[in-house]
Amino acid sequence: MALDAHKKALVWNTLNKTRGKIEPAEYKNYVFGIMFYKYLSSKAQTWWQTHFHDSDDQTEQLARMQTELGYVIQPGDLFTDWQDAIKRREFTLTQLADALERFDQHIAPQAQTALAGIFADIDLNSSRLGNNQQARTQTTINMIDLMGQIELDEESDVLGDLYEYLIGMFSINSGTKSGEFYTPHQVSEITAQILTAGREELSNYSLYDPAIGSGSLLLTTASHMNNAEKKSSIKYYGQELITTTYNLARMNLLMHGIAYQNIVIRNADTLTDDWPDGMVDGIDSPRLFDAVTANPPYSLRWDNTNREHDPRFKQGIAPKSKADYAFLLHCLYHLKPDGRMVIVLSHGVLFRGGAEYQIRKNLLKDHNISAVIGLPKKIFTNTSIPTVILVLEKQRQADDVLFIDASQGFEKVKNNNKLRQQDIEKIVSTYLNRMDVAKYAHVASMEEIINNDYNLNIPRYVDSLEETPPIDVKQLSRDIHQLDEEQRQLTKRMNHLLGELVGTDAEAQETLDLLKDVFK
Repeated sequence: MALDAHKKALVWNTLNKTRGKIEPAEYKNYVFGIMFYKYLSSKAQTWWQTHFHDSDDQTEQLARMQTELGYVIQPGDLFTDWQDAIKRREFTLTQLADALERFDQHIAPQAQTALAGIFADIDLNSSRLGNNQQARTQTTINMIDLMGQIELDEESDVLGDLYEYLIGMFSINSGTKSGEFYTPHQVSEITAQILTAGREELSNYSLYDPAIGSGSLLLTTASHMNNAEKKSSIKYYGQELITTTYNLARMNLLMHGIAYQNIVIRNADTLTDDWPDGMVDGIDSPRLFDAVTANPPYSLRWDNTNREHDPRFKQGIAPKSKADYAFLLHCLYHLKPDGRMVIVLSHGVLFRGGAEYQIRKNLLKDHNISAVIGLPKKIFTNTSIPTVILVLEKQRQADDVLFIDASQGFEKVKNNNKLRQQDIEKIVSTYLNRMDVAKYAHVASMEEIINNDYNLNIPRYVDSLEETPPIDVKQLSRDIHQLDEEQRQLTKRMNHLLGELVGTDAEAQETLDLLKDVFK
């Protein structure tokens, strides 16, 4: 079963009606929490129906459930129990709060990374949920009722698909700040196809996103692997500073059927606290990944003091006012020698001077930069500036760089621009073919780049301006002469009519009518 666009829109419209005066940015924490609990509860209910019999020792069964699922949801705490209480008009917020507390207490030790504190953003006493206990209870009931209308299939990603859709909708409708955790799906598609191109058959594939956001970049990348159905063959690593967003990412991965054993996500500052591994007891031993992808915050301020001995930044230390290259170098540091990375940044990294110039020069000299892809402006919800995709490899032999100017390929959707399927296909096929395309792409030699003083601004390499057709000077002269003659005749007639503005009022009116006809 799958939710089509109409059903998704219906869920979104219903959510808007039930949230009342609660801001979308706040409401999403409750919606996603209840949605995720329904997902876990459905799996738990299936487990009980399959494994538990009246003659079984319940304590032993709880221990077995905890080992197999990574958590425990007991009868009485199931989502369907909440629904039954609502039907009997006996549901209280205490029932929900107690269920969440028991859930936290019974997470398996090996599932702590994936599940611990995942419902922390559900504050049932917050005035954001309602002005009083009755209002908060009713808002919660409305959300439970809505989630109850969504049928789940153990073999499909229905809830995960809906979750991704709602993340995008909340991002669009919650203002600038809320967009920080969301990468539009069309951008995720481009990065995913580039990352996996030629590597679809890899087994034990490892993915890493040091600014994981909602986790969509990792999920989209994994979906393009031929072994994507073999959930255990792909490992998901990531780090996220904002706790609420960190919880969103874990929910998103789990609701897409990723086993908790394959999720290694951490709530911390990537630039301050290198992870995973990195420098341990003075020994440089980073964890390396097959693919690294990131869409970090643009031009973020960071503490760049005392970084001289940080092995991540051996090619240079990014200025404290702009952490773009700090994120890029962190990603490259954790990439396998034969791996590939993709990072989305603002265009400034292509041409800014100072420390960034030196880092860019070092990356080019080391042959790390493989491609520069310019995207249209206004395709992200949290910024209107145009962005660029950089493709890097760690031990690349060739020193040329592919430039793609994809800034003009999009459709306008309300206040934003959106890449169409044909735009995505053109970008990816051009990357794979790695050939010059008139007005669109150019493979620049290192000599060209050096001649441009290591400036990677795309217009220096791709002239996307349309040529102006040549002007027929003789025809232009004839047209001007004809217009001059028409103006003379018109002026002559107007003067004649003005000279006749005498006589009766009726005659004057007739003359004015003639003038109106002339100047229609």
